[in-house]
Amino acid sequence: MGSVDSNIKADLHTHTHYSDGYHTPGELIQKAKTAGLTHLAITDHDNVDAIDEAIEIASRYDIELIPGTEISAEHNGKETHILAYFFDHKNPELLDYLRNFRRERMKRAQKIVEKLNELGIAIQMQDVLSQVKGNGSVGRPHIAVALIEGGFVNNYYDAFNKFIGDDKPAYVKKPNISTKDAISLINRCGGLSFVAHPGKSMRHNNSLFEMIELGIDGIEVVHPSHSDYDIEYFRDITSQYFLLESGGSDFHGGRINDVSILGRYYIPEIKITAMKNRLFKV
Repeated sequence: MGSVDSNIKADLHTHTHYSDGYHTPGELIQKAKTAGLTHLAITDHDNVDAIDEAIEIASRYDIELIPGTEISAEHNGKETHILAYFFDHKNPELLDYLRNFRRERMKRAQKIVEKLNELGIAIQMQDVLSQVKGNGSVGRPHIAVALIEGGFVNNYYDAFNKFIGDDKPAYVKKPNISTKDAISLINRCGGLSFVAHPGKSMRHNNSLFEMIELGIDGIEVVHPSHSDYDIEYFRDITSQYFLLESGGSDFHGGRINDVSILGRYYIPEIKITAMKNRLFKV
């Protein structure tokens, strides 16, 4: 996990209720402080609405807030997530893209609800939207919670395994941007792009190396889904290709049994410095 020698603990992968997390930005920052974190990136899915609120609150807790988001993309027909950091979160092109994509997310959620209705599960779109904050990005996790609250499944994993997971009866594919276009968009906004949790899908194919060719800035090396072997494997790749390292807890606030992971998955100061140096050189 992180370095035990450094007082700097940076978690660069967390979610608030502006996407599929449970907590407000303020609640997340309070928990981050309690967990001993000094740097935090809020990386809501396809949403940057938490950032301004979080920057102001984080300064009161002596936490450096790094602007972030997790962009849904597609590579070789598979959904891939690209983490973005240190970008201009008020960039008009970015905001326009995110607004449009959230509309597409809404249409997809409606289609999933319709499929569930066809399967005899009487949930309504309003049941799903009641889980979403403001202009938050609606996604399958919100549908999962609606299914739990409606008594149709026992837990979050049940919802995915029975109904809404990839290739399950109510699954609908998301109309994602290509990884190439996602990397270019982040670059135009002055930010850094990272492949999120590649251990889940990219250890046994060429996708990661193709993304390196496309100009990805780094790899999320530290993640709860990564084994010690994964961490060393991806760290070796970052060294070999002169890439940056990121890492974090992917904390959602308890919806996926992750209440205790904040503060356990982090990267040390040297990795943050390397990111800032890369930006300064650019």
